[in-house]
Amino acid sequence: MSIHSGHRERLRTQFLEHGLDSFADHQVLELLLFFAMRQGDVNPTAHGLMRHFGSLSAVLEASPQDLSEVKGVGEVSACLIRLVTELGRRYQLDKGKAERILDTTERMGQYVLPLFHGLTDEAVYLVCLDGGLKVLHREKLAQGSVNAINFSIRRAVEIALKRKAVYVVLSHNHPSGLALPNMTDITTTEQFMTALAPLSIRLADHIIVAGDDFVSLRDSGHLVKIERQLGLT
Repeated sequence: MSIHSGHRERLRTQFLEHGLDSFADHQVLELLLFFAMRQGDVNPTAHGLMRHFGSLSAVLEASPQDLSEVKGVGEVSACLIRLVTELGRRYQLDKGKAERILDTTERMGQYVLPLFHGLTDEAVYLVCLDGGLKVLHREKLAQGSVNAINFSIRRAVEIALKRKAVYVVLSHNHPSGLALPNMTDITTTEQFMTALAPLSIRLADHIIVAGDDFVSLRDSGHLVKIERQLGLT
């Protein structure tokens, strides 16, 4: 009898009874691959993924194209692995719907963090708020390669007007760096605030995300400085 006989059943039972806390990272991938590869030993493929990417999180964040470079990973397996990350992001977004009053920096940060979950390139989001800082609308403004993101300030203003926003929150991520503003971030923020000012729409905050961390440009003092320059305070 093969040493792998009953291995799938044992792992499934272990998961159902104890969850993933008792699993090594490669075993997590094994369990996932069972559903894409219905027969055969997936252990070598799981180990191959860990060797190639270096960590479980890196595997889950990899593109389908990069995943397919690992021996044994086909289109279905790559799709399933990517689905896990996207499903986690969707779960966090749905769970966060209950928190719709963004009246503190912490609430703003926790609201936008899931938007960037699992993203390996840069993206920009606009969140429109009413006078009570309740969320009216959320929209992705742009997504592109790292250090090459750009978005239309005019489009962002049009969205804010269409949604009758009193406040807006701008947010973008630094996928491969720290959640600290650079000169481009500050310049873009100033241009956006300048465009909003005649319309009586205020930028509540600009949140920069990196991994599970975020930085508020208001708390950092940058927004207050720009507001003074524009005569908004």
